Amino acid sequence: MVAEHTVKAFDEDMTRLRGLVAEMGGLAELSIAEAMEALVNGDEDLAAGVIARDRRIDLLESEVDRLSVRVLALRAPMADDLREVIAALKIAGVIERIGDYAKNIAKRVGHIEGRKRFEPLTLLPMMNELAGDMVHDVLTAYAARDPVAAAEIVQRDAKVDAFYDSVFRNFVSYMVENPATISSVAQLMFVARNIERIGDHATNIAEMVHFAATGTYLPEREDVPPPA
Repeated sequence: MVAEHTVKAFDEDMTRLRGLVAEMGGLAELSIAEAMEALVNGDEDLAAGVIARDRRIDLLESEVDRLSVRVLALRAPMADDLREVIAALKIAGVIERIGDYAKNIAKRVGHIEGRKRFEPLTLLPMMNELAGDMVHDVLTAYAARDPVAAAEIVQRDAKVDAFYDSVFRNFVSYMVENPATISSVAQLMFVARNIERIGDHATNIAEMVHFAATGTYLPEREDVPPPA
């Protein structure tokens, strides 16, 4: 009877842990999309909502931390269960960083001048969509414990990186040709860098999902800096 109760309590804790990570991920996804919408439209109210939402993401991460420590201390999970708890703990930390990047983008909204027909700004939504799709798909892979989908997401990061390189070159050329726009374009370079980091962090989550599901690591990526 005691063993049955212990198993039920463990299952409840794991369900709660997965739910917290899923909630964090959903909020981060929303922030990524809304931050770019706010940037494109100059919507400072929407940007303020993204910035405020980051506090909720932070609180959820703290809850994941507390629950993970409790599960490790009281339930002593083994093998697959242990990997899943550790993965949830690490993934929550990465999602928190993704939320920070979305918040950083939202903070740029009031610093872009001459928004209408501003060519550099038109380059960012597609890049943001690529990174946002990676986040969405990796969270789906996490929920499904799907290592195949996780491995596929890792391959997609190269497309975001290539997009960033192209955007960066375009921004530099635009500033040289239009010196009066240097301040605004510099803000957009900062935004592009944050989007690129979102893609990197989605890849980090994919690697954790793969490890949690299989117990094996994906091949090491080359020329990838550690997460900031």
